[in-house]
Amino acid sequence: MHFSWVVNDPPSGPFPAGHFSIQPEVFRFVVHEGPNLTMDASAAGRAADDREVIVAARNLSKTYRDFWGRSKKVALKPLDLEIRRGEIFGLLGPNGSGKTTTMKLLLGLIFPSSGEALLFGRDATDVTKNERVGYLPEETYLYKFLDAEETLDFYGRLFDMPPEERKRRADALIAMVGLSRDKKRQLREYSKGMTRRIGIAQALINDPELVLLDEPTSGLDPIGTREMKDLIIDLKKRGKTVIMSSHLLADVEDVCDRIAVLHQGELKELGRVEDLLRVTDVTQIRARGLPSAAVEEVRAVLQRHGGADIEVGNPTTTLEELFLEVVRDTEARPGRRARQADRNA
Repeated sequence: MHFSWVVNDPPSGPFPAGHFSIQPEVFRFVVHEGPNLTMDASAAGRAADDREVIVAARNLSKTYRDFWGRSKKVALKPLDLEIRRGEIFGLLGPNGSGKTTTMKLLLGLIFPSSGEALLFGRDATDVTKNERVGYLPEETYLYKFLDAEETLDFYGRLFDMPPEERKRRADALIAMVGLSRDKKRQLREYSKGMTRRIGIAQALINDPELVLLDEPTSGLDPIGTREMKDLIIDLKKRGKTVIMSSHLLADVEDVCDRIAVLHQGELKELGRVEDLLRVTDVTQIRARGLPSAAVEEVRAVLQRHGGADIEVGNPTTTLEELFLEVVRDTEARPGRRARQADRNA
């Protein structure tokens, strides 16, 4: 196990000549662990979480069968996970890995072959839960001859919302997704990015506690993708719980608190993003002109000069590297399951 010391505010005063030079503003120093080095910048985030579990999958699986009842496709192997209130949870995997199937099972749109899915303590097939849930499918199926206001008014009627509330919610959501200037245009004139944004608005018309987004950045350009990710983060700030699926690694890495990596219908990894990306078997030194023999002396110098904002942590890999490792390992060893049910969730 190794630790990384990051000094954001280098101490003033001269350091021993010839030992090292500090890069502007940041000096990173990674050393082997000592007996008392137990600090971790993300310790609070990995502490026991007492927030309410609002989504639970217990031995949840789905097998599609032919007319004769024979197994045709195992879309999802037994899955166990819990999602807590207020977090952004990502389902990550290549096409055909079981992400959309998992979402449909959680929504009660299809029935499981085994196990159960619970939302707010109720079975996913209980339609009374739907008033607390918003859903954006991968393909946005909206009426193209309606404009933004009419679209949201229509979906508000489905929730039996009074006219005044429908109008208030529609105006607020159109402003939130940045379509105020285009709210009178028919949806058939909308770009893909604009269509996804009005899709997000319709998913939020009932002010849901839980929002499920299936490939929310699909087909968007970089600007639209960034705006969509900012919108998802804003949903969390508003107290929403978000479940999003994606095969785009950067999207999940940027916004999600925890992720589940699915491949070939099977859970391969589950945990907090920073925990999954942390490299614990690498010693790293980043400084100009710092010889390895000076490591102990550098440590002493940092302590003697009272370096401010010293953080202790581990270097990390990227989500892309983790994802490719999971896929390659799965292809090499098909029977491998997740290394741990959940890492410090």
